[in-house]
Amino acid sequence: MKFFVDTADIAEIRDLAATGLLDGVTTNPSLVAKAGRNFVELVAEICDVVSGPVSAEVASTEFEPMLKEGRYLATIAPNVAVKVPLTPAGLKTCRILANEGTMVNVTLCFSAAQAILAAKAGAAFVSPFVGRLDDIGQNGLALIEEICTIYAAYPHFTTEVLVASVRNPTHVVESAKMGAHVATMPPSVIRQLFNHPLTDKGLSQFVADWAKTGQNILDQKIPTKSA
Repeated sequence: MKFFVDTADIAEIRDLAATGLLDGVTTNPSLVAKAGRNFVELVAEICDVVSGPVSAEVASTEFEPMLKEGRYLATIAPNVAVKVPLTPAGLKTCRILANEGTMVNVTLCFSAAQAILAAKAGAAFVSPFVGRLDDIGQNGLALIEEICTIYAAYPHFTTEVLVASVRNPTHVVESAKMGAHVATMPPSVIRQLFNHPLTDKGLSQFVADWAKTGQNILDQKIPTKSA
């Protein structure tokens, strides 16, 4: 499974990219507004930090201005994935951009039927929103399972399932078990994946036992091999 971070905070992106675990970035208008940066300049900077797909969302809802925005965003960098909503105008835009060789992330997916349409439109990614479905009493992970099952039945579908609105590590692990290709999550959730109390307990014990030896690894000479 690929890991994308869902943020427009360039400092967070740089920090996570340095771990080598980050495969891409997703942004949306809300995250950009929170960052308080010029949108295009910010996307360009993110694309310099991360070599994988960087989702940049259109602002228009009508077809012609949406297509113009999508084409413009695609010129920022080769790794831009233009993000469009799962609407008739969005899917029409998706088909044209995909035919032109642009990666497209179709967002705001809440049903398997919508995911089928995104795949038929040539989307590189479809973004089903797990957490938002959970919020209204539905089972977000059940949707991921349904989409993965459908896509697996049609090998000519090349659209990747990008699990979005991820709220916790369970969403990530269960989606991975279902075969989802990508999970995009806030920085806090990525960091939660590291955590386990037994890891912390074991490390504390190792540190304490090592301190008792009074040794320093870097002070020790590596033995030379005999001829």
